[in-house]
Amino acid sequence: MKLSVVATLFGLLFSANALSETITVSHQLGKTTLETKPERVVVIGTGTLDALDYFGIKPVAVSKATTMPDYLLKYKTKEFASSGSLNEPDFETIYMQKPDVIIIGSRAVESYKELSKIAPTVMFAPESNGYWQSTQKQWRMLADIFEIQPKVETKIASVDSQITEIANYNKTNHVKALTVMSAGGNITTFGAQSRFSAIYRDFGFQEAVPNIKESRHGDLISYEFISNVNPANLFIIDKDKLINKDKSRTREEFANPLVKSTDAYKDDKLNYLDINAWYIALSGVTATDKMIQDMQQSRKL
Repeated sequence: MKLSVVATLFGLLFSANALSETITVSHQLGKTTLETKPERVVVIGTGTLDALDYFGIKPVAVSKATTMPDYLLKYKTKEFASSGSLNEPDFETIYMQKPDVIIIGSRAVESYKELSKIAPTVMFAPESNGYWQSTQKQWRMLADIFEIQPKVETKIASVDSQITEIANYNKTNHVKALTVMSAGGNITTFGAQSRFSAIYRDFGFQEAVPNIKESRHGDLISYEFISNVNPANLFIIDKDKLINKDKSRTREEFANPLVKSTDAYKDDKLNYLDINAWYIALSGVTATDKMIQDMQQSRKL
């Protein structure tokens, strides 16, 4: 009888070990070795949380960001421990969670080495060489870590098909667009080398103003500038919705004679982009779906 129990326990232990394996994954901060199918996952980053949420991975601790998309608000409850802010991890709480893996976003890179002392740590964030190309790499990294390759590859194929269809149309028809951000009374514009480069590099729009200088905060412009450029499509990122806690007056301010004189306004091609998708939850799966919806809206698809 004792022999039978020992054999059973050994079999269960062997089966559990067989479920996972040791792998090494590459990311922007280096290479990390860890066990696959980690159960205790700590997240620092909204895009990271978006992706894990979509693929059904439940974390034990998440960063309590001030602003989160509605579909992620469930993670603000007491069910999930706080891993700190996006910039400043709560090392003590994270340690107490006994994580199997820590996944961080770009704003926590300064804490990478310290976090790596607690548990294997990887970085999840889009790279500067192209949003969709690097986002696929982030999703595939998660696929390898959690052994969910079929689910991830199916989603990548679907998203890639939609992005390609939009890009082909825009390239064939030489569709031009101007991308601007409203923040604190200032208007800035962004081009193909900016943080919103996906509009041009992935979705195939041409720059209404070529060679806009690269800057994290954009190139300062005016309503007169927008009127003179007269874009066929005008994409607006309303950062004031974050600054003023959803009390933005951007839509009222853009409803002026100069903006109304543009082809974009006259042809109903003035579109407000989803601030959560384009600014908060970068490389998230739901966020990327919303980016596609924004680009489809420009064609009224």
